[in-house]
Amino acid sequence: MGSRTAPHRESAPPPFNPPSSQTYQPGRQPFGPPPPLRPAAPPTGQLNNAATPPPPAAAKQEVPGAERAHIHNSFDALESGGRNAAQHPPQMGRAVGLSYPSLPPGYQNMAAPPSAPGMQPRSQPYPAGAQSFQQAPLGPAQLGSALGGMSLHQSQPPEALRAINLLQERNLLPQGPVTPPVPCLPQDLQRLNCSPEVFRCTLTNIPQTQSLLNKAKLPLGLLLHPFRDMSQLPVVTSSTIVRCRSCRTYINPFVTFLDQRRWKCNLCYRVNEVPEEFMYNPVSRSYGEPHKRPEVQNPTIEFIAPSEYMLRPPQPAVYLFVLDVSHNAVETGYLDTVCQSLLDSLSLLPGDTRTKIGFITFDSTVHFYNLQEGLSQPQMLVVSDIEDIFIPTPDSLLVNLSECKELVQDLLKGLPQMFTRTLETQCALGPALQAAFKLLSPTGGRVSVFQTQLPSVGVGALKSREDPNQRASAKDIPHLTPATDFYKKLALDCSGQQIAVDLFLLSGQYCDLASLACISKYSAGGVHYYPSYHHLHNPAQVEQLQRDLKRYISRKIGFESVMRVRCTKGLSIHTFHGNFFVRSTDLLSLPNINPDSGFAVQMSIEENLVDMQVVSFQAALLYTSSKGERRIRVHTLCLPVVNSMADIFAGADVQAITGLLASMAVDRSVTASLSDARDALVNAAIDSLRAYRSGGLSVQQPGLVAPACLRLLPLYVVALLKQKAFRTGTSTRLDERVFAMCQLKYQPLAYLMLMIHPALYRVDNLTDEGAISIADRTIPQPAILQLSVEKLSRDGSFLMDSGSVLYLWVGRNCAPNFITQVLGVPNYTAIPQTMTQLPELDTAESTRTRAFISWLREQRPFYPILHVIREESPLKASFMQHMVEDRTESALSYYEFLLHLQQQVNK
Repeated sequence: MGSRTAPHRESAPPPFNPPSSQTYQPGRQPFGPPPPLRPAAPPTGQLNNAATPPPPAAAKQEVPGAERAHIHNSFDALESGGRNAAQHPPQMGRAVGLSYPSLPPGYQNMAAPPSAPGMQPRSQPYPAGAQSFQQAPLGPAQLGSALGGMSLHQSQPPEALRAINLLQERNLLPQGPVTPPVPCLPQDLQRLNCSPEVFRCTLTNIPQTQSLLNKAKLPLGLLLHPFRDMSQLPVVTSSTIVRCRSCRTYINPFVTFLDQRRWKCNLCYRVNEVPEEFMYNPVSRSYGEPHKRPEVQNPTIEFIAPSEYMLRPPQPAVYLFVLDVSHNAVETGYLDTVCQSLLDSLSLLPGDTRTKIGFITFDSTVHFYNLQEGLSQPQMLVVSDIEDIFIPTPDSLLVNLSECKELVQDLLKGLPQMFTRTLETQCALGPALQAAFKLLSPTGGRVSVFQTQLPSVGVGALKSREDPNQRASAKDIPHLTPATDFYKKLALDCSGQQIAVDLFLLSGQYCDLASLACISKYSAGGVHYYPSYHHLHNPAQVEQLQRDLKRYISRKIGFESVMRVRCTKGLSIHTFHGNFFVRSTDLLSLPNINPDSGFAVQMSIEENLVDMQVVSFQAALLYTSSKGERRIRVHTLCLPVVNSMADIFAGADVQAITGLLASMAVDRSVTASLSDARDALVNAAIDSLRAYRSGGLSVQQPGLVAPACLRLLPLYVVALLKQKAFRTGTSTRLDERVFAMCQLKYQPLAYLMLMIHPALYRVDNLTDEGAISIADRTIPQPAILQLSVEKLSRDGSFLMDSGSVLYLWVGRNCAPNFITQVLGVPNYTAIPQTMTQLPELDTAESTRTRAFISWLREQRPFYPILHVIREESPLKASFMQHMVEDRTESALSYYEFLLHLQQQVNK
C-alpha cells in the first residue's frame, strides 16, 4: 500500500502559542510556593482543610528556543482578570456610552436552563414596569433583612440537623437518589442559582471565618461539570460582553443594580457603568431595564465572543488517530472495532468544512499515511529513525475530511488487514507521540492514542514494575508515581500548542498506566481502560468499546480552551483536581474540553466574611466550538454566609464532600502513600463527627451521633476504603488501581458516586406502583437497597449499578416466571455464563426490566455493559466486592467501622 520511504527532513513548523512563563522556569522546584495566608499543612493522615500545595508545575527542562520560557501567557490576558487584575483593569472591547445600536444584538435559543430538581420555575426577581432603582430588591448588598429571619437556629431544628445514632438506625439510604441540599437563600434568588448538576459546593452555608471552618473539620471546595450536555442553554450574541472593570467578573444574576446606569460587582464590590447597548432588552424588546437582560436572568449562559477574545482565527476541528499495530495489538483484534466504529461515525465527528483528520500507526517504527487529494489510494510512509522522529510530508498527512473522505474510508477499510501477519513485537509509543505533537503543533487539536502494551523502544520506553505477588499482601502499594517524566513533559508541550491526548489502553498485561496516564492528565485529555480486551475471549468489552467510541467520536468538543474560577473577595482557591495544566493560580489550560469531564477545587477563607450575607463563585470557560466559533460559557453560584457551627453542618453536601475527599486522597496516595491516604479518609470521618458532637449538637447523646445531612459520610468512607483505588488485602492489578484513581479525579460527581457506592435494586418483582413516565414509557422505581449480602435472597434477582458496569445477579431459587419472561431461558441452569443482553420479549416483566435498565443507562454518557450472573459465575466475586457493608478478610464491615469511629470520636 504505497511506498515505504524515508523522505527528506522538514524543519518543524514554528510553535503557535508558547506555554506561559509558568510552564518552564529553569531552577524552579516541581512544587511552587504556597499562596499567602494559607493554613499550615496538617500532620500525616488528615485530609480535611488540608492546605495541599498547588498542582506541580512542569519539571525543569531546557526548551527548544530560549524565548519560549519568557513569553507572557497570552491566553491569560485574553480571558483576563487573574489575581492582580484590579491593579490594571483591562479596557473593555468598546467604549461605554456609544450611541444606541440600530439593530439589537441577536439571541438564540432563549429558553432558560432547566431548574434543579424540586425547584420552582424561574421567575424574575424584579417587579415589572417602571420603578425606582434606589432600592433594587434582593441584590446581595440588600440581603440582610431577607436573610435575617432565615437562621437555622429556630425552635425546631431543620431536618438536616436531626441527630441520628448511626449504631441504631441501619436503614439510612433514601429510597431514591440522594439529593443535594438547597442553599438557604430567599426564594427569588435561589430560583436564579446555578444547577447543582453543573456547580456545587461541599458546604452550601459558607463559614464566616477560616477558624470556624477549621472547627467544623469539613472540607470547603467546589465540584464543577462546566461543559455538561444541556438541553437548554441561553446563547447571547453581543458586541459588548459586560464585565466588572476591576476583577473581570461577567455580569450575572447576583450583581446589584444601584440605578439604571450602575451595577455593583458581587465578587469585588466595584461599581461599574452599564454600557448603552445593555440598556436594550432583546427578549422583551424594551429599553431601560438592564436587570431583565438574559445575562442577569440565567445562572448559566453562553456568549458568542467578539474578536478581542481570540489570539488567532479560531482553529478548525483537527483529529489525529495514533494506533498500536504491533503483534500484540493485532492479536487483540481491536483494530477491526476501532476502524469500523470510525467508518460508521465519520459523519458524526463534530466540525465543519475545515475539519482535518490524520492517522499514524506504530510498532518498532512509526508509519504515516499520505491521504492527499488526487491519490488513487492511501500511501504509507515509514520513518524507522525513531531516535530523531520527523514528519515526512507535513502537508498531506493531516487532510481536509470532506475533500479526502474516500481515501480516509479506504484507509480504515484496509488498515486491519495490513498488519495481520506482522511479527513486530516492539512498541515505540514515545516516538509516535512525538510525531503526533509535531504534526498537530501548527493548529492544535485532539490526539486519540490506542495502546496495547508496555512501550518498549525509543524515548518513553518503560520496564515492568509490577510484582503480582504483592498485589494483595502489601499495606503500601509502590509505583503509583510515574517511572519517567517523559510523558508529563510532552503533555505540557502539547498543552502549550493546544493539543490534548486521549489514551485508550486495551491490555491484559501490565502497561504502567501510572506513567502513561500523564500524557492525558496534563494535556486535558481522558483515559479509557479495557483490561483483558480480546475480540473473541471478551465479547462484553468489544461491545463496551464500540459503544464508548460512538459516544467519544460524536460528542461535543471545545478546542483551545481555558477556564477561570473566580470567587468573592476573601475566599481563595488553593488546589485544582482533574485533567489540565494550571497556567496561573486560577486559570486552567484545557486544549480540549468535553462534556464528560469534571473538576474539583479546594478553597480556603483568607479574609473574614463578617460583613457579607452571601458569597458568589463564577466559572468562565472560553473555548472554540467545532464549528469555529469562539464562545464563553459562564456559570455563577451564590451561597449564604453563616457564623455558627450548626448552620455549617446544616448545609453540608455529603456527596460533594465525598467527591472532594476522594480527589484529595488520590493526591495523598501519590505524594505520600496509600496507607496515608486511607488514614486520612478515616480521620476525615472521625474529625467531622467529633466536631459535630462538640460544636453542632445541642443535647449530648450516647452512641455515634451524626446530623441527618452527614449520616451517609461513614458509609461513603467505608465504600472508598474498599474501592479499587484505595483497597488493600484484595488482589488488585496496579493498572486497574491507577485507572480507578484517574476516574476519581476526572469523573463528574454524578457518575463518581455510583463508582464509590453502587446502587442495588431488587428487580424480579418490579411493578408500576410509583413508576415514572418518560416519553410514553413507564419506568419502574424500585427502592435502593443496602450493599450487604443480607439484602440478597436466593429466590430473587438483583440489579447492581456500579457506574460503568451493571450486574444482574439471579438467585438459584429465583421464580421461574422471571427466568422465562425476562431472561428468555427455560430454567436457572440454562442461563448462559456470558450473558450480556436481555432478549426483547413481549411480556410485561421483560418490558419493565428493560425499561428500567435503559433509563439507568440514559443517565450517563458512556454505556455500562450488563453482566447476567448466576451464583457460580466467575463474575460473582466482582459483584460481591461491591458489597461494601460486609466484612472481608482484610476490611471491616460497615458496623465494625462505626464502632471504630465511636471509639475515636468519644476519646
